[in-house]
Amino acid sequence: MRVVGIDAGGTFTDFILFDGKTIRTHKVLSTPEDPSRAVLEGLRDLGALDAEIVHGSTVATNAFLERKGAKVSLVTTRGFEDLLEIGRQARGALYDLQWHRPEPLVPRSRRFGIRERMDARGRVITPLDRGALRRIRAEHVAVRFLHSYANPRHEREAGRILGGAVLSSDILPEYREFERLSTTVLSAYVAPVVDRYMACLGKALGRFRLMASDGGSISADSARRRAAQTLLSGPAGG
Repeated sequence: MRVVGIDAGGTFTDFILFDGKTIRTHKVLSTPEDPSRAVLEGLRDLGALDAEIVHGSTVATNAFLERKGAKVSLVTTRGFEDLLEIGRQARGALYDLQWHRPEPLVPRSRRFGIRERMDARGRVITPLDRGALRRIRAEHVAVRFLHSYANPRHEREAGRILGGAVLSSDILPEYREFERLSTTVLSAYVAPVVDRYMACLGKALGRFRLMASDGGSISADSARRRAAQTLLSGPAGG
Protein backbone atom coordinates (compact mmCIF):
# COMPACT_ATOMS: atom_id res chain seq x y z
CA MET A 1 0.00 0.00 0.00
CA ARG A 2 1.27 3.45 -0.91
CA VAL A 3 0.90 6.26 1.64
CA VAL A 4 1.35 9.98 0.99
CA GLY A 5 1.83 12.63 3.66
CA ILE A 6 1.14 16.21 2.55
CA ASP A 7 1.93 19.49 4.29
CA ALA A 8 0.45 22.54 2.55
CA GLY A 9 2.34 25.66 3.62
CA GLY A 10 2.19 29.29 2.58
CA THR A 11 5.07 29.04 0.06
CA PHE A 12 5.51 25.34 -0.71
CA THR A 13 3.36 22.23 -0.52
CA ASP A 14 5.48 19.23 0.46
CA PHE A 15 4.88 15.54 -0.20
CA ILE A 16 6.35 12.32 1.17
CA LEU A 17 5.43 9.07 -0.60
CA PHE A 18 6.14 5.69 1.01
CA ASP A 19 5.47 2.58 -1.07
CA GLY A 20 6.39 0.05 1.61
CA LYS A 21 10.07 -0.03 0.64
CA THR A 22 11.29 3.38 -0.45
CA ILE A 23 10.55 7.01 0.36
CA ARG A 24 10.17 9.76 -2.24
CA THR A 25 9.86 13.47 -1.49
CA HIS A 26 8.38 16.13 -3.71
CA LYS A 27 7.70 19.87 -3.51
CA VAL A 28 5.49 22.26 -5.51
CA LEU A 29 4.67 25.93 -5.16
CA SER A 30 1.55 26.51 -3.06
CA THR A 31 -1.52 28.13 -4.60
CA PRO A 32 -2.98 30.32 -1.81
CA GLU A 33 -6.01 31.33 -3.89
CA ASP A 34 -7.00 27.64 -4.04
CA PRO A 35 -4.71 25.37 -1.96
CA SER A 36 -6.27 22.22 -3.42
CA ARG A 37 -4.65 22.96 -6.81
CA ALA A 38 -1.12 22.52 -5.43
CA VAL A 39 -2.12 19.36 -3.56
CA LEU A 40 -3.57 17.78 -6.70
CA GLU A 41 -0.64 18.94 -8.85
CA GLY A 42 1.88 17.27 -6.55
CA LEU A 43 -0.13 14.05 -6.37
CA ARG A 44 -0.32 13.91 -10.16
CA ASP A 45 3.45 14.47 -10.39
CA LEU A 46 3.95 11.50 -8.07
CA GLY A 47 1.30 9.40 -9.80
CA ALA A 48 -0.32 8.99 -6.38
CA LEU A 49 -3.93 10.14 -6.77
CA ASP A 50 -5.05 6.67 -5.69
CA ALA A 51 -2.70 6.40 -2.68
CA GLU A 52 -3.69 6.51 0.99
CA ILE A 53 -3.48 10.25 1.77
CA VAL A 54 -2.98 12.06 5.08
CA HIS A 55 -2.93 15.83 4.71
CA GLY A 56 -2.02 18.74 6.97
CA SER A 57 -3.76 21.97 5.94
CA THR A 58 -3.57 25.63 7.00
CA VAL A 59 -6.89 26.54 5.38
CA ALA A 60 -8.71 26.99 8.70
CA THR A 61 -5.66 28.58 10.33
CA ASN A 62 -5.35 31.24 7.64
CA ALA A 63 -9.09 31.95 7.57
CA PHE A 64 -8.99 32.60 11.32
CA LEU A 65 -5.76 34.65 11.42
CA GLU A 66 -6.72 36.76 8.40
CA ARG A 67 -10.34 37.15 9.57
CA LYS A 68 -11.69 35.71 6.32
CA GLY A 69 -14.24 33.34 7.80
CA ALA A 70 -18.03 33.40 7.63
CA LYS A 71 -20.31 36.15 8.91
CA VAL A 72 -21.45 34.23 11.98
CA SER A 73 -24.41 34.95 14.25
CA LEU A 74 -24.64 33.52 17.76
CA VAL A 75 -27.76 32.15 19.39
CA THR A 76 -27.38 31.57 23.12
CA THR A 77 -29.29 31.45 26.39
CA ARG A 78 -30.65 34.90 27.28
CA GLY A 79 -28.31 36.69 29.66
CA PHE A 80 -25.17 35.03 28.27
CA GLU A 81 -24.80 37.05 25.05
CA ASP A 82 -21.58 38.71 26.23
CA LEU A 83 -19.78 35.61 27.48
CA LEU A 84 -17.78 35.53 24.24
CA GLU A 85 -16.12 38.82 25.30
CA ILE A 86 -16.04 38.24 29.05
CA GLY A 87 -14.16 34.95 28.69
CA ARG A 88 -12.03 33.97 31.67
CA GLN A 89 -9.33 35.56 33.82
CA ALA A 90 -6.53 34.53 31.45
CA ARG A 91 -5.51 37.29 29.04
CA GLY A 92 -2.65 38.07 26.68
CA ALA A 93 -0.70 40.31 29.06
CA LEU A 94 -1.78 39.80 32.67
CA TYR A 95 -0.17 42.96 34.11
CA ASP A 96 -0.59 45.30 31.13
CA LEU A 97 -3.33 47.81 32.00
CA GLN A 98 -3.47 48.97 28.36
CA TRP A 99 -4.01 45.50 26.91
CA HIS A 100 -7.16 45.01 24.82
CA ARG A 101 -8.80 41.75 23.88
CA PRO A 102 -8.96 40.95 20.16
CA GLU A 103 -12.31 41.72 18.57
CA PRO A 104 -14.67 38.75 18.99
CA LEU A 105 -15.60 36.76 15.90
CA VAL A 106 -19.26 37.66 16.47
CA PRO A 107 -20.06 41.35 17.17
CA ARG A 108 -22.72 42.24 19.75
CA SER A 109 -25.24 43.12 17.01
CA ARG A 110 -25.28 39.49 15.81
CA ARG A 111 -25.71 37.81 19.20
CA PHE A 112 -29.23 36.71 20.06
CA GLY A 113 -30.32 35.76 23.57
CA ILE A 114 -33.22 33.28 23.59
CA ARG A 115 -35.46 32.41 26.53
CA GLU A 116 -34.64 28.82 27.52
CA ARG A 117 -32.86 27.14 30.39
CA MET A 118 -31.54 23.73 31.39
CA ASP A 119 -29.99 22.95 34.75
CA ALA A 120 -26.67 21.15 35.12
CA ARG A 121 -28.45 17.78 35.15
CA GLY A 122 -30.24 18.47 31.88
CA ARG A 123 -33.65 19.18 33.37
CA VAL A 124 -35.75 21.85 31.66
CA ILE A 125 -36.23 24.97 33.80
CA THR A 126 -37.48 27.33 31.06
CA PRO A 127 -39.00 25.98 27.80
CA LEU A 128 -37.42 27.01 24.52
CA ASP A 129 -38.88 30.16 22.90
CA ARG A 130 -39.40 28.81 19.38
CA GLY A 131 -41.09 31.99 18.18
CA ALA A 132 -37.97 34.08 18.88
CA LEU A 133 -35.86 31.59 16.95
CA ARG A 134 -38.14 31.81 13.91
CA ARG A 135 -37.62 35.59 13.77
CA ILE A 136 -33.84 35.26 13.40
CA ARG A 137 -32.51 35.74 9.86
CA ALA A 138 -28.90 34.64 9.49
CA GLU A 139 -26.92 32.44 7.09
CA HIS A 140 -24.23 31.06 9.42
CA VAL A 141 -25.33 30.42 13.00
CA ALA A 142 -23.59 29.02 16.08
CA VAL A 143 -25.91 27.78 18.85
CA ARG A 144 -24.73 27.39 22.44
CA PHE A 145 -27.33 26.95 25.18
CA LEU A 146 -26.52 26.60 28.84
CA HIS A 147 -25.82 23.00 29.98
CA SER A 148 -26.58 21.52 26.56
CA TYR A 149 -23.82 18.95 27.17
CA ALA A 150 -26.22 17.38 29.72
CA ASN A 151 -29.29 17.62 27.48
CA PRO A 152 -28.99 18.77 23.84
CA ARG A 153 -32.76 18.84 23.20
CA HIS A 154 -33.13 22.62 23.01
CA GLU A 155 -30.10 22.96 20.75
CA ARG A 156 -31.39 20.24 18.45
CA GLU A 157 -34.75 22.01 18.20
CA ALA A 158 -32.99 25.31 17.47
CA GLY A 159 -30.93 23.60 14.78
CA ARG A 160 -34.06 22.31 13.08
CA ILE A 161 -35.71 25.74 13.16
CA LEU A 162 -32.65 27.68 12.00
CA GLY A 163 -31.51 25.08 9.46
CA GLY A 164 -27.85 24.06 9.25
CA ALA A 165 -26.72 25.73 12.49
CA VAL A 166 -23.52 24.61 14.23
CA LEU A 167 -24.47 23.20 17.65
CA SER A 168 -22.20 23.17 20.69
CA SER A 169 -23.62 19.79 21.74
CA ASP A 170 -22.16 18.38 18.50
CA ILE A 171 -18.88 20.30 18.51
CA LEU A 172 -17.83 20.03 22.17
CA PRO A 173 -20.39 18.32 24.45
CA GLU A 174 -18.48 19.08 27.66
CA TYR A 175 -19.01 21.35 30.65
CA ARG A 176 -17.35 24.81 30.91
CA GLU A 177 -19.52 27.28 29.10
CA PHE A 178 -16.91 29.68 27.67
CA GLU A 179 -14.76 26.93 26.16
CA ARG A 180 -17.77 25.28 24.54
CA LEU A 181 -19.02 28.63 23.28
CA SER A 182 -15.72 29.82 21.80
CA THR A 183 -15.03 26.47 20.11
CA THR A 184 -18.51 26.38 18.58
CA VAL A 185 -18.22 29.94 17.26
CA LEU A 186 -14.80 29.20 15.82
CA SER A 187 -16.10 26.05 14.12
CA ALA A 188 -18.97 27.99 12.54
CA TYR A 189 -16.56 30.76 11.49
CA VAL A 190 -14.15 28.56 9.51
CA ALA A 191 -16.67 25.89 8.44
CA PRO A 192 -17.56 27.33 4.99
CA VAL A 193 -13.88 27.72 4.04
CA VAL A 194 -13.02 24.20 5.20
CA ASP A 195 -16.12 22.79 3.52
CA ARG A 196 -15.21 24.30 0.13
CA TYR A 197 -11.67 22.99 0.40
CA MET A 198 -12.78 19.49 1.38
CA ALA A 199 -15.27 19.47 -1.50
CA CYS A 200 -12.59 20.43 -4.05
CA LEU A 201 -10.24 17.67 -2.89
CA GLY A 202 -13.05 15.15 -2.52
CA LYS A 203 -14.07 15.46 -6.16
CA ALA A 204 -10.61 14.39 -7.30
CA LEU A 205 -9.50 12.07 -4.50
CA GLY A 206 -12.55 10.42 -3.04
CA ARG A 207 -11.33 9.32 0.37
CA PHE A 208 -8.51 11.01 2.27
CA ARG A 209 -7.72 12.00 5.84
CA LEU A 210 -6.84 15.36 7.35
CA MET A 211 -4.55 16.04 10.28
CA ALA A 212 -6.38 17.31 13.36
CA SER A 213 -5.01 19.86 15.84
CA ASP A 214 -4.27 17.11 18.38
CA GLY A 215 -1.90 15.30 16.00
CA GLY A 216 -4.33 12.56 15.02
CA SER A 217 -6.09 12.26 11.67
CA ILE A 218 -9.79 12.58 10.87
CA SER A 219 -11.94 11.86 7.85
CA ALA A 220 -12.95 14.61 5.44
CA ASP A 221 -16.56 14.27 6.64
CA SER A 222 -15.51 14.81 10.24
CA ALA A 223 -13.48 17.87 9.24
CA ARG A 224 -16.50 19.35 7.49
CA ARG A 225 -18.79 18.70 10.49
CA ARG A 226 -16.32 19.92 13.13
CA ALA A 227 -14.12 22.43 11.34
CA ALA A 228 -12.52 23.72 14.55
CA GLN A 229 -10.65 20.41 14.79
CA THR A 230 -8.53 21.53 11.83
CA LEU A 231 -7.40 24.90 13.22
CA LEU A 232 -3.85 23.60 13.84
CA SER A 233 -3.91 20.92 11.15
CA GLY A 234 -0.99 22.43 9.23
CA PRO A 235 1.40 22.80 12.19
CA ALA A 236 0.43 19.28 13.39
CA GLY A 237 1.07 17.88 9.90
CA GLY A 238 4.39 19.69 9.60
